[in-house]
Amino acid sequence: MIGAVHEGKGYDFFMFPGFSFSESLCDICYDAAFTSFINNPMTRHLHIDAFSGVSGDMFLGALVDAGLPLDTLQKGLKALKIQGYRLREQQVIRNSIRATKVDVDIRKGFTKPLSLSTIRKTLMGSRLPDAIRTQALQTFQFLAEAEGAVHGKSPSRVHFHEVGVIDSLVDIVGTLWGFAHLNVTTVSCSPVNLGAGTISTAHGLLPVPGPAVAQMAKGLSVFSNGPAMELTTPTGMALIRTLAPDCKTLPPLTPQTIGYGAGAADPEGWPNVLRLFLGQEVSVSSITSERIIQLETNIDDMNPQVYDQMVTHLFEAGALDVTLTPTMMKRNRPGTIVSVIAWPKDLQVLTTILLSETTTLGVRIQEMGRAIVPRRVQTVRLLNGSVRMKIANLGNGHVKVTPEYRDCAALAEHTKQPVQAIIDLARKIFAQSNKSQPASRSKKPIKTSR
Repeated sequence: MIGAVHEGKGYDFFMFPGFSFSESLCDICYDAAFTSFINNPMTRHLHIDAFSGVSGDMFLGALVDAGLPLDTLQKGLKALKIQGYRLREQQVIRNSIRATKVDVDIRKGFTKPLSLSTIRKTLMGSRLPDAIRTQALQTFQFLAEAEGAVHGKSPSRVHFHEVGVIDSLVDIVGTLWGFAHLNVTTVSCSPVNLGAGTISTAHGLLPVPGPAVAQMAKGLSVFSNGPAMELTTPTGMALIRTLAPDCKTLPPLTPQTIGYGAGAADPEGWPNVLRLFLGQEVSVSSITSERIIQLETNIDDMNPQVYDQMVTHLFEAGALDVTLTPTMMKRNRPGTIVSVIAWPKDLQVLTTILLSETTTLGVRIQEMGRAIVPRRVQTVRLLNGSVRMKIANLGNGHVKVTPEYRDCAALAEHTKQPVQAIIDLARKIFAQSNKSQPASRSKKPIKTSR
């Protein structure tokens, strides 16, 4: 079996022997992460505050600081069936903040790269719980895909010259094990600080973030701040993609524990730590949040007939909503504010439509969060047809019910009745059919585009 050690900015590879241990010890290791969950099944939320980036050792330090005993972590890692390393815990200060530093000390080995298939065999041959094994495999897959994309190779042909394999196995599996042991059921993550400057690697001098980190940052909220150094490592970013692919601000939370994990570097005037908030999400309602973008432009010199096709094309291109708001512009000209709500991935195509199909010369772009409630659709049958009812769960047994207007309009046209009469009748029949059914028995919410 092959492994590696990360020494500062360089990486030395070596061969380490496998080892065996008793079946009873395996069983103890397998069950350790879930003992506290059985005794205390309450769900917990963990928020990753990556204001100074993230790495594997910072994750381990923060988890230990948040209440994961180091000896429990060591017992869990025995399920990997590897040796040649030891974990070391120490308390350090990073710019006046006390934090826990967990180091993976490598004791022996030979130099040799490690392929993705060998990592898979190592993980598949372990005694790890299925959920942790699956997440670990996915994390290494992210690393291989990123390295492959950067160097023009398929993931199967990637050799991890920039990943210390024992170090990474311990960091990745240890982090996933820690999340399970602390009963973490939901995860969120702040925008990730990538750092700045350059870094020395086996491929020479590279910009920060390194190419693999930049590749895995696609679709995530990231930024650069602080000292000119690498703040987010490939292992750290791969764990973020596995554990919390949707970066967002800290949700309403009642923190029970806050853990600080220290990075190896201690730059002057900068707290190089990863902070974890562990606690219970405030769930007075079922409202959730998501990240969207808003595009806006003001127009005062366009034929209003053109708006119809523009709006149609925006919706076809993925816009979640489009609104036209009358306004007064400079020189007292009446104008229109065109507002588009969309997913961040659709920014380019929607901006192109606004610039090419209107007279505007610029578009304002803003990233923001929006609160949404889970919703489902239930069909009610009337005498001459049916109407779909959109049902939003507001929490605490409260729901908001809205008949689908297009169904009501079509039925009104068919029966020659006022639309409002159909809407009122649909609400009445829905209330009667659901009078004896509590909200908790409602069907599973469905995902909608708007």
